[in-house]
Amino acid sequence: MKIINGQFPSIEQLSGQFRKPPVSAQGEEKEGNSFADILSAKQKTTVDEAIRFSKHASGRLSDRNIELSDSQLDRLAAGTRKAGEKGINESLVLMDQLAFIVNVKNNTVITAMDQSEADENVFTNIDGAVIV
Repeated sequence: MKIINGQFPSIEQLSGQFRKPPVSAQGEEKEGNSFADILSAKQKTTVDEAIRFSKHASGRLSDRNIELSDSQLDRLAAGTRKAGEKGINESLVLMDQLAFIVNVKNNTVITAMDQSEADENVFTNIDGAVIV
């Protein structure tokens, strides 16, 4: 900012300096991405990620001899996606005779169990449930 003869430049004179579009490496002006574009792209990459299993959940599946088919994994991912759309953070996903606690933000199954093995059928630390 130049001060000429003790006077400050006007807002109109400065506005062009601070609202220039971003410049690419080739020196071309490029249009910036809006917040909505960035958010949408981030959500798409999150949704497209495959469901993961924590070490604890993998151990539970192994201990209980639970094997998931590809269609069950797809349904589990769809249930997780539905939970995310509703704003659920920690979800109970019920599928066939199986129950999964899923951290929706990280697309990670925290624990898994066969419903027939549950003594009390009590699930804690969840803020929503999805039945697929």
